[in-house]
Amino acid sequence: MTKKERFERILDYFSKHRPVAETELEYTNPYELLVAVILSAQCTDKRVNLTMPSFLESFPSPESLSAAIPEEVFPLIKSISYPNNKSRHLVGMAKMLVNDFGGVVPSDIDELQKLPGVGRKTANVIASVVYNQPALAVDTHVFRVSARLGLTSNAKNPLQTEKQLVKYIPEEKIPIAHHWLILHGRYVCVARNPKCGECGLTKWCKYYEKNFGKD
Repeated sequence: MTKKERFERILDYFSKHRPVAETELEYTNPYELLVAVILSAQCTDKRVNLTMPSFLESFPSPESLSAAIPEEVFPLIKSISYPNNKSRHLVGMAKMLVNDFGGVVPSDIDELQKLPGVGRKTANVIASVVYNQPALAVDTHVFRVSARLGLTSNAKNPLQTEKQLVKYIPEEKIPIAHHWLILHGRYVCVARNPKCGECGLTKWCKYYEKNFGKD
């Protein structure tokens, strides 16, 4: 099977079995999603969703957050991983968003990465989810699932994974493919004990072939 054929079959499977795939972070506007994605680094979406309502009561807009200090943010996000760093990042992000971007979350990936707390993964999430751009964010789930399925080969970091994936995924499918891979990694192809018995991709999966033989 060629790499192109593997991509086609796996994407076709997802298209048929998970036609709707979206972020599990709850938000109503780009600012809220940006905050949520920054908070979600090395933290579950469920925990972030539990934290966001009280945070937004205090800081419902970039302007309100930009006027805060990290010590005011910390108590609201202390149940999140790395609250000290994220408190500083959030305030810094809001100040730059207000001062440099007029309070509007930019759509350009390079511009997004200028914001404190925003790396390439977060920038790609915003560009993809908010602005429907062909940007593919690579988190631990995408990195793991892509390698196991054989969609990537010897990728050493998220950027290498991203470049290998977008080479074969049709541009119009990149935004939803990001969610397909994340959700598959979160609920089926989990890190320690992948649920191969529940997976419909085993016939094209290199991990399954290596560990259990051809389906």
